Amino acid sequence: MFFVGKTEEIALKLAQPLADELGLYIYDLEYKKDGSDWRLTVYIDKEGGVNINDCNDFCQRYSDILDEADPITNSYCLSISSPGIERRLRTKQHYIWAQGKKIEIKLFSNKYGAKSFTGNIASVEDTGINLEVNGETFNFEYNEISAAKVCFDFNEKE
Repeated sequence: MFFVGKTEEIALKLAQPLADELGLYIYDLEYKKDGSDWRLTVYIDKEGGVNINDCNDFCQRYSDILDEADPITNSYCLSISSPGIERRLRTKQHYIWAQGKKIEIKLFSNKYGAKSFTGNIASVEDTGINLEVNGETFNFEYNEISAAKVCFDFNEKE
């Protein structure tokens, strides 16, 4: 999937059955240092979007699962959230979901004369994406992208 650490893999394996039971899916999950503390954040979603009750129910039940399994040795804060409307994109599946949507990407280094681009995803490939910017299509490999997110235009009507 999209995880780099064993802790994230274990946390996902423990979270997935609960998400399935509650009719949710795990959009993303990360375990990282937040200041001097560690934070395990699980981003959940469902068709039509999640609400505070979904997050609260998942959090209470998942916290019990984590307490019982005790897979994380150091202390940490558990956070459950929606990925939001300007959700970040980290996996091929995320880019497939966002195909046709306006996104912003930031690159590790200059390409095509710039380090950031905003456009619509024209297509998603195994190794990267094709982004249409002002009528021109550019190819970006996943390993070139340092950050990506959906751009939501609050003035645009759906």
